[in-house]
Amino acid sequence: MNGFSQCKGVITAGGIGFRMLPFSKEIPKEMFPIITYNGSHSLELKPLVQAIFEQLYSVGVRDFCFVVGRGKRAIEDHFSPDPGFSAFLKEKGLDPECLSHFYEKIRSSNIVFLNQPESLGFGDAVLLGRPFVRGTFIVQAGDTFILSEGEEHLKRLALMHQKYQASATILVTEVSDPRHYGVVQGSPLEDGVMRITAAEEKPEKPRTNIAIMPLYVFTEEIFNALSDTEPGKNGELQLTDAIQKLVTEGRPVIGVKLRTDELRLDMGTPETMVEALRLSLGYVDARATKESLRMDLDTPTLSASEPKETTPLRKQS
Repeated sequence: MNGFSQCKGVITAGGIGFRMLPFSKEIPKEMFPIITYNGSHSLELKPLVQAIFEQLYSVGVRDFCFVVGRGKRAIEDHFSPDPGFSAFLKEKGLDPECLSHFYEKIRSSNIVFLNQPESLGFGDAVLLGRPFVRGTFIVQAGDTFILSEGEEHLKRLALMHQKYQASATILVTEVSDPRHYGVVQGSPLEDGVMRITAAEEKPEKPRTNIAIMPLYVFTEEIFNALSDTEPGKNGELQLTDAIQKLVTEGRPVIGVKLRTDELRLDMGTPETMVEALRLSLGYVDARATKESLRMDLDTPTLSASEPKETTPLRKQS
């Protein structure tokens, strides 16, 4: 499994982001923007959930389940192609390419929207996908995005899931305060990969600082584990508790560590959103510089009488 061409993607949009009020009352945090680079020396503001969809699309996923709760209609509207708006932009002499490419991806995908009437937990959101999912599938929360060169983190997840014939493969990273995350313990299998031996949701006294990032590869075994799991923290069905059930049953559960050059963008709080915007801007600046250098190498050397002007992506302070 070199990619996810045979996988279905489940993208979950949770409840109201209470720490993002009042902005998040009407606008889902999954629709908050990150900064992306369109390859033409210009910046774009892209909804986080669109960036997640396009990233999964780029590694071969074509079947998607979006689990959305009440008040998330903006997500479904965004993923409904609007040819009238594209025509309006053309009439005004504006370039709708950023939308037309997105709409092409939507039209070549199979997309199902599932309603989560009550906020009963991440595990409940995943369990809703059971009637629509067969075989191996990938799950990602709609408020967290990983930036990596060539989507390398996704490729590692797929490779390790296959290599160790895992029931669950989870992206993990070390954090300074793990009390706000699902936390795992384990033993090393190889560099950057561990066999998970315990998982706990938001422990008051974490035993490690290795936190679960909300990006997973599962087999259908997770559905049975979720069905047999009682509500946990905050009275919700916790995905971490179902993962612990897989561990208890002796199923192989693998953790793949985020690398130091891979960035996590989190829209959970005002502080992390500001940091996400800063990180994404720095990332696209670096990418634009790299592409400019590559273009320079591909361009015949200019004589001293023909100086080459370069246009920065943005003004430097």
